[in-house]
Amino acid sequence: MSSQTRRLQVLDDQDDGTLLRVAFASSDRERVDQHFGSSCAFAIYGVNPERAQLLLVVEFGDQQQDGNEDKLASKLDLLDGCIAVYCRACGASAVRQLLAIGVQPVKVGESARIGELLETLQAELREGPSAWLAKAIQRTRGADLQRFDAMAAEGWDE
Repeated sequence: MSSQTRRLQVLDDQDDGTLLRVAFASSDRERVDQHFGSSCAFAIYGVNPERAQLLLVVEFGDQQQDGNEDKLASKLDLLDGCIAVYCRACGASAVRQLLAIGVQPVKVGESARIGELLETLQAELREGPSAWLAKAIQRTRGADLQRFDAMAAEGWDE
């Protein structure tokens, strides 16, 4: 099983809960240049219509495209809570597993730059999201509402 070798988390007390988490399979944190299963690192950003910020970078040990799905478990755990992962390619089994946890795999071209992808995503959020993005937003907000309903049922008071 693959394991994280390095993890950088950005702490920010400015997050008001409106940031959607989006992951990028990237070796240099500038371009999407990795296949999902063999990615050596992910950069995870928080995005809303007005803001995009780096939240987390996780690097993995040497990854091979060998068909061994055991290495996917730690990546799937890492991406749980993200709405999408941008990558150069993604195998059919990985696509099924990502969709099962509510993460949309997005295949991008060779020259895809993370900054431009973030700007495009923010523009889409401002102008009206596509079908997959609207579903992702609904899932994210639905989970938050369920969490508050559960707290209310437990008798939480302000």
